[in-house]
Amino acid sequence: MNNLQVVIDAGHGGSDSGAVSSSGVREKDLTLMISQYMYEEFQKRGVPVTLIRNTDETISPTERVQRILAAYGDNPNVVIISNHINAAGSDIQGAEGAEVIYALRNDDTLASNILTALGNAGQTMRKVYQRRYPSDTSKDYYFIHRNTGSQTQPVIVEYGFIDNTEDLARIQANYKEYVDAVVDAVIATANGQTIPSGQGGNYYTVKSGDSLWSIANKYNTTVNELKSLNNLSSNILQVGQILVLPSSSSDEDSGNTYTVKSGDSLWSIANKYNTTVSELKSLNNLSSDALQIGQILNIPSNSVSAGNTYTVKSGDSLWSIANKYNTTVSNLKSLNNLSSDVLQIGQVLNVPSSSVSAGNTYTVKSGDSLWNIANRYGISVAELKSLNNLSSDVLQIGQVLNVPSSNNVYIVKSGDSLWSIANRYGTSVSELKSLNNLSSNSLTIGQELILP
Repeated sequence: MNNLQVVIDAGHGGSDSGAVSSSGVREKDLTLMISQYMYEEFQKRGVPVTLIRNTDETISPTERVQRILAAYGDNPNVVIISNHINAAGSDIQGAEGAEVIYALRNDDTLASNILTALGNAGQTMRKVYQRRYPSDTSKDYYFIHRNTGSQTQPVIVEYGFIDNTEDLARIQANYKEYVDAVVDAVIATANGQTIPSGQGGNYYTVKSGDSLWSIANKYNTTVNELKSLNNLSSNILQVGQILVLPSSSSDEDSGNTYTVKSGDSLWSIANKYNTTVSELKSLNNLSSDALQIGQILNIPSNSVSAGNTYTVKSGDSLWSIANKYNTTVSNLKSLNNLSSDVLQIGQVLNVPSSSVSAGNTYTVKSGDSLWNIANRYGISVAELKSLNNLSSDVLQIGQVLNVPSSNNVYIVKSGDSLWSIANRYGTSVSELKSLNNLSSNSLTIGQELILP
């Protein structure tokens, strides 16, 4: 992938909220949500990536730049993506859509690819541009462009306008699709490719072992059509290469069929799709449990794959994660094709889609967002919205939300303090206070504290 290295900057943070919508949605929360998902997607693609801000913290412009340069240094393989949401000052006609701003030292290749990909993902394309400092036109207007070296490729991505209600709704509903588009565009640019417009965001990233024939077969197309769409003169592919797919193509696993992979069993597939082994055998006229790699199985039409993920944190174990999601260690290992209990920090695990059940409630406070509440309880925003039948990300102060039951409870003992408990469990005093709605540091013997 041409030694691509990515640095992700979640714009604003802490005391700097950035732009704020009329409904109270803050730019800093959206940029953090976008950036965290982007970090996971680059990791999945095997791209070295650093996230400058992973919490709601205040970072000065100077420190922000220092963190960026500390990641991989000043070299042309480093792409810096600074995520932002625009604002026009009012909900006016024309103030909508995505913009990508590139540095004076770079050309518009990367920025144009990103904007085209966002357009293919359904967002309005506004413009690609660069801007000079008014009092010294030899300098870049933007701090992050001026001060991040002489060789890096920084871009500022404005995903839309927070003060345009329709634009904001599109961002909230489709941010994952927009992020996927940006990730595709960055990788494509690193590989010397141009994102074609009007493809509806149908792309495939080449993996080890792929061939044009296997990809064509997977997406119900032909080798010749793939070669034509991608201007290929040979059948040779590179790992990480991005291929344009026909607009009508679909993954064979997206319907009511599943293609057996190495390590699969009837039990793991049944569990993945919330069905039973006997139902799978009946549906596919199977007389034994034996499967062949590449075998296509019919899946019950009402079955849903486990589409939720969990990112492993320090101190996690398969047992603690299984307990959090009301499942078993063996189920987790099966879902993720794990042969051992060893986990790596940052590893992304599939978890059962039906694993989250409401047991407790949480009262929304000033500064809360769906993202930070979901993160506090170890679930996704989608799961939290589902638990509460929410159709938007807008919250009201004092609103009561259903949240998962927590088995991570600590009983306060004599001599305990918030600091000693936080230190023991690898968290912070502020997180403990927030999680337990504490306004002071005082504790009572026998008091129950929820742990992260």
